[in-house]
Amino acid sequence: MPVMTAEEMTEFLDEVFPQVRGMFGIDELSDSRIAMRLVNDEKHLRPGGTVSGPAMFSLADVAAYVAVLANVGRQALAVTTHCSIDFMRKPASGVDLLAEARVLKMGKVLAVIDVLLFSEGSDKPVAHASLTYSIPPRPSA
Repeated sequence: MPVMTAEEMTEFLDEVFPQVRGMFGIDELSDSRIAMRLVNDEKHLRPGGTVSGPAMFSLADVAAYVAVLANVGRQALAVTTHCSIDFMRKPASGVDLLAEARVLKMGKVLAVIDVLLFSEGSDKPVAHASLTYSIPPRPSA
């Protein structure tokens, strides 16, 4: 079971990252799988009307962050130490971008997360990302 609910996670993200409030939605949250969305908005588009690479990276990174927090709890200082992203096809315009994140390894200090991005309504991935997160040590009691 995840250590935070989707509602608690959303409140935490709003608290520690108010600059992205309303950009992302959590559709599913477990300790091993996260389903999220980048809410379709004109500000995420690049010339040509498709979702920009930086917006796609943001969704992958936030989905991985949520996957880590679902396992370790409120650790605002968990940070990305590595990300590799492959852009495979143009995202559809006018729909949300979806992320499916899977925890491949949850260690004491590092977590490895796999993220696939899809245009809503399509089963063909538009991007694949592999991320490693550093988990800060817990303060001693």
